[in-house]
Amino acid sequence: MRRQWTPPDPYDLGLVLGPLRRGPADPTFRAYPDGSVWRASRTPAGPGTLRVVRRGGVVEAEAWGEGAAWMLEQFPELLGAGDDPDAFVPRHRLVVEAQRRRPGLRLCRTGLVLESLIPSVLEQKVTTVEAYRAWRILVRGHGEPAPGPTPGLAHERLYVMPDARTWAMIPSWEWHKAGVDAKRSSTILRAVRVARRMEEAAAMEPERAAARLELIPGIGPWTAAEVVQRSNGAPDAVTVGDLHLPGIIGHALADDRDADDAAMLELLAPYAGQRHRATRLILLSGRTPARRAPRMEVRNIARL
Repeated sequence: MRRQWTPPDPYDLGLVLGPLRRGPADPTFRAYPDGSVWRASRTPAGPGTLRVVRRGGVVEAEAWGEGAAWMLEQFPELLGAGDDPDAFVPRHRLVVEAQRRRPGLRLCRTGLVLESLIPSVLEQKVTTVEAYRAWRILVRGHGEPAPGPTPGLAHERLYVMPDARTWAMIPSWEWHKAGVDAKRSSTILRAVRVARRMEEAAAMEPERAAARLELIPGIGPWTAAEVVQRSNGAPDAVTVGDLHLPGIIGHALADDRDADDAAMLELLAPYAGQRHRATRLILLSGRTPARRAPRMEVRNIARL
């Protein structure tokens, strides 16, 4: 099944879909030198594979599997058709320059909650290396091969993440082998038991969606923001509670690398309604403080 969509210029497909990739070896996401991006998702209609590539001023999409029709119907929203970058007014010179250098940024909207919620929970309180490894092990071990052709090499085959029932059936030792502690696995199990209610949040206003997610013990403002940024395309969802983000924002906007969440929110106040977009642009500017301490140690509890 195929469909085309003409995005407004300027437009950068890689910037739009980049936040959906959970590490370079994400089994649900592939980007290739020809400019194509492949995604495997578990849609309300079933598993599906989507390939998108920009040719000239048109984005072409192909889809396979039970979820193909759903993915093609949603793919303009996925690529930021519902986003309104014109609503953003830069207030700092650094943000002005970042927007000038990255004019093709738009915020994606997947319309799917669990596929962002589960990897976000895996990223709680650990390094990204640990979280990406856990996601890769669990999806490949308990998911299913994505429908459609195999892009690239055979070992790069895409996988669709497990359905809610399969997540709930993963035994405790499999979570341990993937390096996931009981706190994070228990949070995921609580979420998948009410998967339908979680997925309903994708159709809500971002504030209500975040509140729905935070009803699950173990899901706080950090996790909820990381999810609605992707599932709902929320331009104002600020990731609070992050270890590094306040210092990055403080350093970039006020030369204050020791900024906390309160200071970060005060600096982002002029961007009310568009604080997530402002944050993306600041991160894309590359202005980050020099490291003062060793990197957080990468652990592997599977060896314990």
